[in-house]
Amino acid sequence: MMTQKNKPTDEIRSNADNMNSPAYKLAALDEEFLLGDSMRGVRFQLEYAKAEEHLRNWGVASTVVVFGSARFKPDGPLDHARWYEEARKFGRIVSEKGGAMIDNGQPRHNVIATGGGPGVMEAANRGAFEAGAPSIGFNITLPHEQEPNPYSTPDLTFQFHYFAMRKMHLAMRANALVVFPGGFGTMDELFEILCLRQTLKIEDALPILLFDRQFWTSVVNFEKFVEVGTVNKSDLDLFSFADTAEEAWSQLVGHELMGVPGH
Repeated sequence: MMTQKNKPTDEIRSNADNMNSPAYKLAALDEEFLLGDSMRGVRFQLEYAKAEEHLRNWGVASTVVVFGSARFKPDGPLDHARWYEEARKFGRIVSEKGGAMIDNGQPRHNVIATGGGPGVMEAANRGAFEAGAPSIGFNITLPHEQEPNPYSTPDLTFQFHYFAMRKMHLAMRANALVVFPGGFGTMDELFEILCLRQTLKIEDALPILLFDRQFWTSVVNFEKFVEVGTVNKSDLDLFSFADTAEEAWSQLVGHELMGVPGH
């Protein structure tokens, strides 16, 4: 317990110490307080509320989430360049045909949403940009600072500290998930959404497409899960494969993707 003993005095005391005390700062302007342990729950709520407000202002009702490696470049090795260009093409097709370009006060559907960084994320945002549609970048602070790619809509380009809140925003408006080849981060996002689907924590009709069947079946032995009894055979129906941007879009339309104009 903190205590204080004062001696009687006739001096006129200045209130400078009071004015300069950290306790006297307005709580909302006290950075040290806001970044302290006791305010972690408040910071978590703020990360939810800020992105939610911007998304609502833009009328974003649903998204198509695109995951994939941050390492691919349009001038990279053959497969890297192909995956980048297919993600770019896919972002453009979804944006042109999915309802993201509606600008008449009606809800926008199937807006491209990515993790906001380079590689596949950049490519999908770039395709939306080239179509003239808004797209979302859900960035995360990392030890090696991630910068947003230049193609997500500035007013829909967010930065998160908490992975959990970022993942929540990626999932909560998703009409579909399309996963391009990637590394540990991509695997993390894929298997989290698969788990949410399997446990019915999210919409049980949410289509999950894995782009490039050869890649995915060579790096993940999905059938082995069934063979050893860790998942049911029916769990393999939670996802499907596509090998081109056009095929991926056709499959999504076949799943009766919500919000597509004319469907």
